[in-house]
Amino acid sequence: MAVKPFAVWITGLPGSGKSVVSERLKKLLEDAGVKTEILRMDEMRRVVTPNPKYTDEERQIVYNAISYTAMMLTKNNISVIIDATGNLRRYRELARRIIPNFMEAYIKCPLKIAMKRESERKNTLSAPTGIYEGAKTGKSKSVPGLQAPYEEPVNPEITVESDKLSVEEEANLIFKKIIELFSD
Repeated sequence: MAVKPFAVWITGLPGSGKSVVSERLKKLLEDAGVKTEILRMDEMRRVVTPNPKYTDEERQIVYNAISYTAMMLTKNNISVIIDATGNLRRYRELARRIIPNFMEAYIKCPLKIAMKRESERKNTLSAPTGIYEGAKTGKSKSVPGLQAPYEEPVNPEITVESDKLSVEEEANLIFKKIIELFSD
């Protein structure tokens, strides 16, 4: 299948299912012959800020780095899935401005369900664990959805409701939207 190199930002609250949807989406894309990489915010953060403090300034630096990396990969014919909360719209809007073929996929999930999922997850795919619990105890002071805002996308190319759909259904809907937007 021929698609223009693109970047899709999978955004949503911590625990909404971004990483598992990203993994499934990558498999769908690769099975269709689309060379794809996943850029995970938690992995990027460990490289850019090995001792993270989760300050606003640090977040801006890490989100700039992930957007720039995605731009460079797409310029080199590698499509990108950005697996990142991107709690502020400005982080996602930067990627939209600098990446020609960009789309935003919002994994919508009620906070209560995201908190439950995050507390129960075993295979975190590099995401930290216990972040909501840490927020409750005061260990974490800037968790999106609790102490830090999570600004929902205003006009995402697609929204999937993770409390109503399976991971497979979510990934398939996002895959179809990618094909619709970026087919050659």
